[in-house]
Amino acid sequence: MSVQAMIPEATTGPVLVGAGFADAYCLIVEAPALDAAAAAQRVFSRTPRWISTLLASRNRLVALIGLKGTEKAAGGKDASSAKVRRIGFFPVVSQTPDRIVMGFDDWHLDFRVVVDVAMLGGDRRQVTATTLVRTHNWVGRAYLAVIMPFHRVIVRTMLAQAARP
Repeated sequence: MSVQAMIPEATTGPVLVGAGFADAYCLIVEAPALDAAAAAQRVFSRTPRWISTLLASRNRLVALIGLKGTEKAAGGKDASSAKVRRIGFFPVVSQTPDRIVMGFDDWHLDFRVVVDVAMLGGDRRQVTATTLVRTHNWVGRAYLAVIMPFHRVIVRTMLAQAARP
């Protein structure tokens, strides 16, 4: 089964009030006991080498204009806190069995990724990854415009990992 683009569900709106950007992708998987945290682990715990290389390049470039690298940005305002639970480099903001919200706030934009898992019957689950972004200034808007083509490919690639145990 393949990753499909979809319209973000209205229930994700309150996760980041004022978000000017939202997209969502879903995948149907065969997984009898998959909850949102386990799905997020499958999606974000392993990063393909080409994505890691791209993120390292991104970190070097954005440092030139004063933005944080993914490791520092993932900590948001509490970057020094070792108590923040993370999946991949994303801090967990909230969690229920069916939904996990991860993300961070920064001076140029606030970002959330929401992973929802819905039972479809039998062992089938729909895993949906929704991205929400609220920009604060022209730097945030420019950054979003530059990364958008990469974002679409990366989200599809990462979400496809939910189908692997």
